[in-house]
Amino acid sequence: MITRCSSSSTSPGKGEVDREAGGRGSASRFHRTRTMTTRARALRKVPTDAELRLWKALRRNQLNGRPFRRQHPIGPYVLDFYCPPAQVAIEIDGGQHTSERSRQHDQERSRWLHDHGIEVIRFWNNEVLSNLGGVLDAIARTTVRKTPSRRDMRADLPLLGGGRDSGGGS
Repeated sequence: MITRCSSSSTSPGKGEVDREAGGRGSASRFHRTRTMTTRARALRKVPTDAELRLWKALRRNQLNGRPFRRQHPIGPYVLDFYCPPAQVAIEIDGGQHTSERSRQHDQERSRWLHDHGIEVIRFWNNEVLSNLGGVLDAIARTTVRKTPSRRDMRADLPLLGGGRDSGGGS
């Protein structure tokens, strides 16, 4: 459901925009409404045991120096965890995700995120609670693979001397 918000009820500095009025942040990649921000804040207040345990291991850049956000709104969804530099979403699923309807919704959500350049990795609650080390290893491998290295980011920069061999060759 899309609710119309007046421009005074949004916070462009936080990425919230008034879609109808085309607020300052309307050119951003993912529009976030005040409703989505409020929903994410509410979800942060009632985490599952598995979410709490994983958050204690991810917060404050503890996993290979990668930053993570908890209950982060992107587009029409709120992600359990999100690593912005790697564009990786981590979803922690409980028993409610076993129904056919929930599985279809999860597939649609993953497809939408994939189409927007975000890789989704999923874990069951019991995996996080019984094998946190294995879960963290899988997250670390994915975020390292997906995060561009400084060398990759410098590949687009011109070489010293305009790209010419400065060794005095012919």
